[in-house]
Amino acid sequence: MAHKLVIVESPSKSHTIEKYLGSDFKVVSSKGHIRDLSTKGKYGLGIDVDGDFTPDYVNIKGKKKLIDELKKEVKASDYVYLATDPDREGEAISWHLYDVLGLKNNYKRIVFNEITKNAILDSFNHARLIDQDLVNSQETRRMLDRIIGFRLSRLMQAKTDGSSAGRVQSVALKLIVDREREIAAFNPEEYWTIKALFPEFEAELFNYNHKKIDIHNELEANEILEKLARSFKIESVESKEKKKESKYPYITSTLQQDASNKFGMSSKKIMMIAQKLYEGIELEDETVGLITYMRTDSVRFSDEFIKSTYKYIETKYGHEYVGHVKIAKKSENVQDAHEAIRPTSINRTPEIVKPYLSNDEFKIYRLIYYRALASLMKEAKLLSTTVVLDNNNYQFKATGQVITFDGYLKVYADYEESEDKLLPSFEGNKSNVLVSTGIEKEQHFTKPPSRYTEAKLIKEMEELGIGRPSTYATIMETLKTRGYTRFEDKKFVPTEIGIEMTDKLQEFFNHIINVEYTANMENELDEIAEGKIDYKKTLKDFYHEFEPSVKEAFSNMEKKEAEKTGEDCPNCGSPLVIRKGKYGEFTACSNYPTCKYIKQEPKEIIEICKCPNCDGMIVEKKSHKGKVFYGCNNYPKCKIAYWDKPTGETCNCGGMILEKKGKKYCNECKKDY
Repeated sequence: MAHKLVIVESPSKSHTIEKYLGSDFKVVSSKGHIRDLSTKGKYGLGIDVDGDFTPDYVNIKGKKKLIDELKKEVKASDYVYLATDPDREGEAISWHLYDVLGLKNNYKRIVFNEITKNAILDSFNHARLIDQDLVNSQETRRMLDRIIGFRLSRLMQAKTDGSSAGRVQSVALKLIVDREREIAAFNPEEYWTIKALFPEFEAELFNYNHKKIDIHNELEANEILEKLARSFKIESVESKEKKKESKYPYITSTLQQDASNKFGMSSKKIMMIAQKLYEGIELEDETVGLITYMRTDSVRFSDEFIKSTYKYIETKYGHEYVGHVKIAKKSENVQDAHEAIRPTSINRTPEIVKPYLSNDEFKIYRLIYYRALASLMKEAKLLSTTVVLDNNNYQFKATGQVITFDGYLKVYADYEESEDKLLPSFEGNKSNVLVSTGIEKEQHFTKPPSRYTEAKLIKEMEELGIGRPSTYATIMETLKTRGYTRFEDKKFVPTEIGIEMTDKLQEFFNHIINVEYTANMENELDEIAEGKIDYKKTLKDFYHEFEPSVKEAFSNMEKKEAEKTGEDCPNCGSPLVIRKGKYGEFTACSNYPTCKYIKQEPKEIIEICKCPNCDGMIVEKKSHKGKVFYGCNNYPKCKIAYWDKPTGETCNCGGMILEKKGKKYCNECKKDY
């Protein structure tokens, strides 16, 4: 019988860890959070905002059975180890478990950054008590988010078509709206470039009489062209050896940015894949976590990993490829003593584990593996050459470079754009003159700043100090799914509702919903985690500044008047109005949120052809995500369905002939028609 109980967050983790610990241990899962703030008290906040800001916690609905089972396991055990995730949220979950399960002196908290046998066993050597400062920091974040979320969401529902507003989410939305306005206000300016063509390279005009030259229009470009000859004098040739350092290993934000840019994945998908790689993959002879914990803003490596990677580099590539450890630039907000995201073993190459991974899992693991490996390899060396050519006092410049030592690019070249352009040697040119094959002018216009992709928005948030590693993916999804933005060409475009919400919030809360305030709050949360300031003071100071603004907004914010339809609500008798949501316009009760009636408009049924499977009709339908498909109107009795449009004709094999982009084919035998 097991006498020691280990509680982790994830069920998949529990199976992996139990294999490492042996029969004296039983490993169970809390399946994430077991408790949250109630909706009791003033404004349903679950927080004593008129007193000392004591939170009121309740067990999460649907978790009673799980909690009862955990209590039984605790009762049957001599000792309990709380092994939730190694961050502030994980610390808070351990604290809730401690409280709900009635633990006293019969527990310890253990943390590990990777799920490997050595790391798990070693964590017991550093068992400790729950860090109350980390818990206070996380719970302060939760209470701040609850106060802002509940109060602003109710306000927005009463005054606009918006449904919810969040502390960091609203600031991120403001960045998107501000960028859209920059784009709308942008006036493109015309400019021209002139380049000279040579058999092996091109050179661009950059100076006149050794001073920078700007060409504003075609007239100026033509005037310059008239003064240029085909012959160019070589004014200078300069070659310099440059070093190119590898990048830091991945943290949460840079992994999300890179994987989004390179593979087109959403932040949510990237983090789901990384979570699986962290929690454990079943290989041929073991189940093991392939990467370290993926919610981190630290670029640190363990001494053990550095030592093993240096040895690997020297053995595989040679001593000259061994680099140095990158020291992190000072950051005010690095959370806890995490490591960078790295492989748990440098010897577990992407090629070795590829048979056990999906295609997307392999892409993410390979990216993480080679970024970590490259970061400990020698810098690349480049010979950079610049030639300046003179033509009637107009100077043209061409640059080129060639790699003289590949260094970290030996493993990382696939992930970096190469600028390996080699210029010809000019040493043998005794006349010191080059003749061009042509001189060209080209018109350009300055471009407005681009809209935010997920990667660019995460990078901006990180640089501004708003949000944290665990929040980026959630914020991206909220912005996309709540109707505040639409996603066009993988870029955020604010909707009318998103712009309206931002403007209303700025009218009354610009002192709180802004980058500086949000970044300062993150700093305060860090100081709470370090035990430097009292978390209740932070909450009180915030609330006493925030709540008067909420009351003023409820009184003075102009309510958007929705257009009446002339009908009354069948539930409460209030006028029905036209509202706008993330899926377009809809008709609803004007007494929302007291009355939540929404009129269901009769849907137009588009019949395509007779169903080949029953006496029903194939009709046009839409999936939950809005994609058109074709299915039987006798569903669910008849479940026949097609993604491509049926023609009503049948193939010799009996299959339905479908049409896609003007081409017809059989759904069964795939024969073309």
